[in-house]
Amino acid sequence: MSNALIAHLHDLLDPLGTVTTRAMFGGHGVYVDGVMLGVIMEEALYLKVDAETQLHFEAAGSQPYVYLGQESPITMSYWSVPEAAMESAAAMRPWADLARAAALRHGRGKKR
Repeated sequence: MSNALIAHLHDLLDPLGTVTTRAMFGGHGVYVDGVMLGVIMEEALYLKVDAETQLHFEAAGSQPYVYLGQESPITMSYWSVPEAAMESAAAMRPWADLARAAALRHGRGKKR
């Protein structure tokens, strides 16, 4: 993950709380106040979705992160963010709020 991307994520997410990243899954987990909101894979941010939030991401033209498993492609519950969300903290806020809600509902939002 590039230093420029880390700095940009801090600009976008710092208004929400303390931002940290941790290497995992061949990418990095993105946490705000200890809640894993997303992952960075292949230099792109993907935010957590669930059944309640996925339609918002679909309507915005976002796509899930898919990787090639041993036998077939595996679709993760992390979706790309709309390009406009990467432009400012205000534009990112609603997407990050949806991701936080999905992470907390999922029960895996807290890091160990």
